Amino acid sequence: MMVDNQLVKRIRQHFRLNEYETKVWLALLSRGIASAGEIATISGVPRSRTYDVLESLEKSGFAITKIGKPVKYIAVKPEEVIEKMKMSALQEAQERVKMLSSLKETSDYLELLNLYKNGIEPVKTHEITGTLKGRSNILPKIRELVQNAKREVFICTTLEDFEDKLRSILIGTKELDKSKVRTCFVVNGPVERLKKMKFKMKLPLMRTTQNARVYIVDREEVLFMITPQNGAEEVAIWLRSPYFASSLAALLEANAQKL
Repeated sequence: MMVDNQLVKRIRQHFRLNEYETKVWLALLSRGIASAGEIATISGVPRSRTYDVLESLEKSGFAITKIGKPVKYIAVKPEEVIEKMKMSALQEAQERVKMLSSLKETSDYLELLNLYKNGIEPVKTHEITGTLKGRSNILPKIRELVQNAKREVFICTTLEDFEDKLRSILIGTKELDKSKVRTCFVVNGPVERLKKMKFKMKLPLMRTTQNARVYIVDREEVLFMITPQNGAEEVAIWLRSPYFASSLAALLEANAQKL
């Protein structure tokens, strides 16, 4: 069997296997049941390594050892392998989340806070600026800003961006003390769609013609996108500047229209 090198490369990435494991698994799949010697011949993997590789694949759930002599191996269906990997990934993620959640209760966390708050040269508020790259970094920052709001959450963005980040935004606003924190969403989009969203979700929604994507909290902190589209390659700038934040919020709010 001639193994397509491009297929080997793609399967390696999908299933997190090394080159030998991938070639052996593909060879086993092509036969269904085979001995180590047959697999070595088909895959091109040295026979001396094939036994170790098959043992590794068996432990990972890609193969099963057939009872009897000579020893042969049975390929596990790809869909079963995928389901096992999904369950394993989910369990690993849950354990990771549990560990991170309990981290705040440890002395290590207190030391981290102490380092941040009492560095050798304390950071001046007006000097805090940063660049966030990628959706996985931007969404948590939006959620953090919204959840920590004390007086106001002001968001001016496009309908596409608002729907894309809606879950993070609403999770944050649910934890706010609505009697103390004002929320205002100014969105650029079709009037009818905005009206339906406002009615269905009971949001303090207004319309704008601006294409800016800006998140302002307490008129002190600003997170604004500097790339035009949603996606993994998004880039945002975060800064803490009451003067800039309040001025920008006033300009954007002045352009807003009631629905």
